[in-house]
Parts: sequence; structure tokens; C-alpha cells
Amino acid sequence: GDYLQPTVSADHGEWHLEARYNYEERDTASLWGGWNLSFGKHVTLDLTPMLGVVFGDADGIAPGMELTLAWKSLVYYGESEYFFDTEDHESNYFYAWTEVSWQQPDWLRYGLAMQRTRAYQSNLDFQIGPMAGFSVGKTEIAVYYFNPTHEEAFAVLTASIEF
Repeated sequence: GDYLQPTVSADHGEWHLEARYNYEERDTASLWGGWNLSFGKHVTLDLTPMLGVVFGDADGIAPGMELTLAWKSLVYYGESEYFFDTEDHESNYFYAWTEVSWQQPDWLRYGLAMQRTRAYQSNLDFQIGPMAGFSVGKTEIAVYYFNPTHEEAFAVLTASIEF
């Protein structure tokens, strides 16, 4: 069924804080802390190594990384973590969200996305599909259509606001 997956993040200098719900698993929250690192001028690389505490229907810790690699209008974004379940080691799990997108004009972003998650139950280990995002000011609405040729096709709608 449908569900809401809110994520709130805040950056202060090189410090990064994040709170998530329904991300690692449904009815589960996580709190994250990490450091923002940036490199490059023409080709830029932004890295945020993080450590998270996960609690709710799943309990554990998770080291993670957010990465953005950009060149002109081409952007690779990756978000990954390895969840260590403190109650059941057989439930340890690798999560991933990846996007490759082209942004042209400035208000339109489109490309491909891939995810691996437990929050959405599927017979497929990875969900892959096209995406498109539309920006106005510091607000973006993006739509992802995973597994478009499979009987388990589904859409994800995201909204982000930068303050």
C-alpha cells in the first residue's frame, strides 16, 4: 500500500544531521549525523559520510554515505547505507538509492533511478526506472516510475524544499 517517507536534513558548515521515517523499514525511524566534504571546480564531488541509529520495527546502527558527482548538466547522486540489525544479524541489509540525471533547462531534471529497499516489498531486489523533477525556486517535485515493464510497477513522488 501507499505510505509516507519523510526525511528532514539540516546542514551547518560541514556538519550534517538527518532524521528519517519509513526509510529503512516501515514503522521505523533513524537519526543520522555526518560531515559534508566538497572537492573540485569543473567536476565537483560532494561526499557526506554518516552514521545512523535505527529504531522501531527494526533496531540497529547503519554507516552510510551520500555522494553527488556533477559535471556541467550531468549529475550522479548516490545514497547508500549498510544496516546492522542489533537483534537479528540475519536481517543485516544494504540499502541504495541512485540517480543519473541531466538538468536542462535549470528547472527540469530527468534521467534514471535505481533503489534497493525493504520499505517497499517486491520480488525484485532492485527497482529501476525513469525519473523527472521540476523546480521552482528552492522547491522540487520529482516523479519516479520503477519497474515500468514489470507487473510490480509503481511510482514514487517526492517533494523537497530548501531553506
